[in-house]
Amino acid sequence: MCGIVGYIGKQQAAPILLDGLAKLEYRGYDSAGVCVYGENGFEVAKVKGRLAGLNEMIDGGAAMRGSLGIGHTRWATHGAPSQRNSHPHISTNGKISVVHNGIIENYLILKEYLLAHGKSFVSDTDTEVAANLLEYYYELEGDLLAAARRAVEKLAGSYALGILCADCPNTLLAVKKDSPLIVGFGHEENFIASDVPAILRYTREVVYLNDGDMVLFRDGEAEFYNKLGEEVEKIPEHISWEMSAAEKGGFPHFMLKEIFEQPKALRATISDRVKGGRVDLGDVHLSPEYLRGIRRIYIVACGSAYYVGCVGKYILEKTCRIPVEPILASEFRYSEPVLGDDTLVIIISQSGETADTLAALREANELGAHTLAIVNVVGSAISKAAHDVIYTWAGPEIAVATTKAYSTQLSVLYLLALYIGDLLGTLSVEEYEAMLHALNKLPDLLADMLTEDYLAHIKQLAAELKDNHDVFFIGRNLDSATCLEGSLKLKEIAYVHSEAYAAGELKHGPISLIEDKTLVVAVAGVPELFEKTMSNVKEVKARGAEVLGLTTADLEDEIKKTVDRYLLVPKTHPLLQPSLNVVPLQIFSYYMALARGCDVDKPRNLAKSVTVE
Repeated sequence: MCGIVGYIGKQQAAPILLDGLAKLEYRGYDSAGVCVYGENGFEVAKVKGRLAGLNEMIDGGAAMRGSLGIGHTRWATHGAPSQRNSHPHISTNGKISVVHNGIIENYLILKEYLLAHGKSFVSDTDTEVAANLLEYYYELEGDLLAAARRAVEKLAGSYALGILCADCPNTLLAVKKDSPLIVGFGHEENFIASDVPAILRYTREVVYLNDGDMVLFRDGEAEFYNKLGEEVEKIPEHISWEMSAAEKGGFPHFMLKEIFEQPKALRATISDRVKGGRVDLGDVHLSPEYLRGIRRIYIVACGSAYYVGCVGKYILEKTCRIPVEPILASEFRYSEPVLGDDTLVIIISQSGETADTLAALREANELGAHTLAIVNVVGSAISKAAHDVIYTWAGPEIAVATTKAYSTQLSVLYLLALYIGDLLGTLSVEEYEAMLHALNKLPDLLADMLTEDYLAHIKQLAAELKDNHDVFFIGRNLDSATCLEGSLKLKEIAYVHSEAYAAGELKHGPISLIEDKTLVVAVAGVPELFEKTMSNVKEVKARGAEVLGLTTADLEDEIKKTVDRYLLVPKTHPLLQPSLNVVPLQIFSYYMALARGCDVDKPRNLAKSVTVE
């Protein structure tokens, strides 16, 4: 959620910090600040609101001299968005400056202890507690590294910390637990950051820190320590993707760019995993013997990734004949799940750092289940903690509302369904080949949809329907799962109250909410259930609803008999149809948000990477 950047080197730090923070705006934030160590010690600048205000305050960084600094974009958890609650935070006696991503769960107990020992507080944040705790131990130890070791032993919760000490002008310290933090190595300069885009302009050599790791930069050298306090060697990884992947590239918004990137992302995810007409998942450890003993599959995720799991339930049960239960990661640990070595737990997360999902993964590991992660970010916490991992290769996704991450996660479930179905013999040769053929064609079908005329049509629909304040999505079977994602998109970026229901459930309560001019989006992409969905459409129309229908091109003549407006998608294999059906719903939400004057890429109150519970 929060964004961290740190710099130590020979260049002026503040402009680099501002540039890095600008690359992290997608994570979501409500205030920003930087601290630079200069000739007169710490110099701090903080603002409530957008980074542009901070940039103006310090003249693009030119007003702050010094080649050592830390910067931060804050997404409020403790204390309202304000200048005094913004990071960086300075300790009582001015010895320590800290930026923090995460939540210190025991901050109130620590705050009481520190108040009793002479520390004072000016903010409402948990982060200021960390700054004062570090100072307290620094004053006892006289050594920054030793102080940090003692301090983190007392901290409960999640944290990525960037730390400066007023007595150490050539030192930058960072520590990580359950929140993302990477280290970058440049020429006579080093960096810390919450994510790669922040520092990609300056280096492609990075280290992903493990939980409990510390890195101490001093006098041009980097020292790494593990959670046991032992000094360890870290081998940098090379980032191969281009900076252009994290820039708009001529599109007005990242979300639209990423919608258009879906065909390419799908090809990257699928192509290298299909070899000789078979799905090859490389080092994934799912043997036929193990799979035959599985009694249940859980799919654990949050938000859109959870809705991928809802689609995945239909796909995996159909192809593998194993019971599948999608479950929200935030509820998983508290439901006392029945897990063991006969349970496969599939964990889905774009960032690989989602706090609730990571906690659920650890619970599954402790209870003896086999865990398989589907993530986009190499080296992320979830990818390291799971027994197996399948990367989506979607490239960086900057817009808060996911599009290509959703599509590639879904494509991995298709691959997994084919792989498991093949090993178990639950798919006939003909079924396997038909589904795999359709999967290989999927990127091209999606690319064919994204024409100027198609987008213009949806844009016009959004303009006509933008004043609707309540929208209902209905569908059956796979379509009902797709509706969940379509509804979420509308909530996230257009701020429209929207609900998704299995169409057959309308008469069990929700139909009471349908009144004159209520917008209902009816997804009817399952051929054998088309007529049943149209019956539900007639029910809502009889009560005054306006209906926007979505179906495959071959059913155009049929759907236009019943709905008021409609969208068409190409027809593909029935189990793969959700990958095409979701795209016009993404585009519709995008244009609805624009028509309503919303900030598409940075919707209010939301963050891209949710690293706190």
